[in-house]
Amino acid sequence: MLAVAGLMLGVPAATAAEGKVTCAVARPTGDLKGHAASFFPKAGNADLDALAACLGDPDPAVRDDFAFTLWSEGLRGKYLAPDQMRYTFGLLTKMVTAPGDAAGFRRPFAALTLSEVARADRVEPFLTDAELHSLAETGAGYLRGVSDYRGFVVGEGWRHGVAHGADVMLQLALNPRLSRADADLVLGAVAAQVAPTSSPYYIHGEASRLARPVLFLAKRADIDAAAWTAWFRTLHPDGAPRWKKVNGNAERLAAVHNSTAFATAIYVSAAESEDPQIRRLAPLAVELLKALS
Repeated sequence: MLAVAGLMLGVPAATAAEGKVTCAVARPTGDLKGHAASFFPKAGNADLDALAACLGDPDPAVRDDFAFTLWSEGLRGKYLAPDQMRYTFGLLTKMVTAPGDAAGFRRPFAALTLSEVARADRVEPFLTDAELHSLAETGAGYLRGVSDYRGFVVGEGWRHGVAHGADVMLQLALNPRLSRADADLVLGAVAAQVAPTSSPYYIHGEASRLARPVLFLAKRADIDAAAWTAWFRTLHPDGAPRWKKVNGNAERLAAVHNSTAFATAIYVSAAESEDPQIRRLAPLAVELLKALS
């Protein structure tokens, strides 16, 4: 049995995904990296469920500093066995695709942890091609569907749904096994959140997080200049009412602010890159900035 006091055992597998389990894993004293090395080799599915439930805890010290960090240390330290990796992939997929909890923490932190699973597969593949496609569909669907735009709230900590969804997209963009079709899923999901109709001003680094997967996808030889031009054009202002230059149009101001931040993030990185594939995005970012002015 696990040495951590307070661990809830025998929890049905679906309950963490359904948000019906409260965090019952006691936080250890000392180094979480060392704790991960002893926790995961002994953990059964119920233990993984209990730890996953902690990702929705309202206390940021439990949710972020403990639960997510322990997952990250376990996955990066390669302390999960293949069957645990596959179980975790399924569990987090259920959590990300389930309805959100009232407090709004569970799905964003499940997505952030899913980005660590995506990273683990990128470093040492364990997913089949079909499962990698499923991960792309899950991650892209999550990012597209984010409607809670709270980033950091004093006393509550982070939710950061857009940034966490973008982190999944980043790990997919870095994966050499990602198909062109799934790269298009990533780009579509990013485009949907650059300046969504209902978002406030992005002030917690969302634009730069959204830019990162795009910059890495630019290294692909199978996305040509015409495709990149077409994709960037989808981000230009169109004839929709929210883009009209009406005095006091708060929705337009937010859209221009968020799009400008994204285009700037792309331009700064692309213009400074030594990779000609990435540099080709710089003029497209400039065109977007001009269209927004």
